[in-house]
Amino acid sequence: MKEDFLHYVWKFQKFDVGSFYTSNNESLHIKNPGSHNLHSGPDFFNAQIELAGQLWAGNVEIHLKSSDWYAHGHETDAAYDNVILHVVWEHDAEIFRKNGSVIPTFVVKEHIPKTTLQRYQKLFSKEKKWVNCENELGAVDAFTFQNWLERLYFERLQKKEVVLLEELKNSQNHWECLLFRMLCKNFGLKVNGDSFFSIAKSVDFSIINKCSQEQQDLEALLIGQAGLLEGEIEDWYFKTLKTKYAYLKRKFGLQNQTVIAPKFFRLRPPNFPTVRLAQLSMLYFERSNLFSRIIETQNLKDFYELFNISGSEYWDTHYNFGIGSLGRKKRITKNFVDLLIINTVIPLKFCYAIQQGRDASGEVLQLASEISSEKNTIVKKFNSINNISKKAWQSQALLQLKSEYCDKNNCLQCAIGNSILNSPNN
Repeated sequence: MKEDFLHYVWKFQKFDVGSFYTSNNESLHIKNPGSHNLHSGPDFFNAQIELAGQLWAGNVEIHLKSSDWYAHGHETDAAYDNVILHVVWEHDAEIFRKNGSVIPTFVVKEHIPKTTLQRYQKLFSKEKKWVNCENELGAVDAFTFQNWLERLYFERLQKKEVVLLEELKNSQNHWECLLFRMLCKNFGLKVNGDSFFSIAKSVDFSIINKCSQEQQDLEALLIGQAGLLEGEIEDWYFKTLKTKYAYLKRKFGLQNQTVIAPKFFRLRPPNFPTVRLAQLSMLYFERSNLFSRIIETQNLKDFYELFNISGSEYWDTHYNFGIGSLGRKKRITKNFVDLLIINTVIPLKFCYAIQQGRDASGEVLQLASEISSEKNTIVKKFNSINNISKKAWQSQALLQLKSEYCDKNNCLQCAIGNSILNSPNN
């Protein structure tokens, strides 16, 4: 038994029909359970109860055992002075206010329907499962599921907004700088994301702006800061970029000790850091005022055109310095653009709109609906249980569901868990 189950029972009044009495045998009528407080202080604010015929308004505190009141030190905390009812599973001690009066206690153990308790115990059984509800997931109605996923999608965006605003502060409130840092991070994908982010932060954005006037300068800058122009390689392009980088390093007083070395291991050649940094440099060379363009662009087709970029000519026949490959343009693919839109463009649009006092929820949801679902391990597993995710916003929602609810056993705060607990078929 967990305390959050008692929160759920109280919040939704999942009690057997009948008369209620406190532990002191006073009649109890619950008029309003109050609003659930997810922060410090009593568990429910502004509840209303009728106790022995007298109406009371105040707060409700919930514990597994009455004695937990003292174990948590509430008797000395002024925030609990307005508690009008103590709701517990087991009553093992009388609880008093500072003035010596008894706080009424409601023991819920005998008032919870057996079916509700059985569903709860089944949901949290110790049987090894990927997620608690995997055996019942397919029975949740589609309307409940999709509405919850949409809410989770925006919950995920709000979580990303917090990160973006912190990074915006670190970027001196420069939105173009923020975009560059986040694009750089996501050009590195999962393997080199932290490395590419450290590259972006190692150079003042004003220098990026200056070097973007010459594509080869920017390419030398980014690849050089990544530490990929060190040593000696008998390759003309390597030597060209190394010479340019040495000049830029002296001119701007560049340092790269804080840069995390990028990895090549277990990457497909199109995702080699050399290729991705070359593509990023070309993007900033060919697309000026990129932040404004991204904010103004709304449909997927135009984003594909905006990111229709390939690396410089050298990379048509190379994936790394001095190692030749079959000739082909190292163009940013549509699948890669999809990832950039999901992980950079949409969160940035959402965050910027909020800062401008606009509601962009419809715009970003529409854009995320035009992109197919991501195909990662978590999404594939959910789809094997119940074919849920077809669009990008759904796959993002499932990542939020898994990390913030399933992995943390927050089933009672989840609409899916609530639906299962309330289902007559379980």
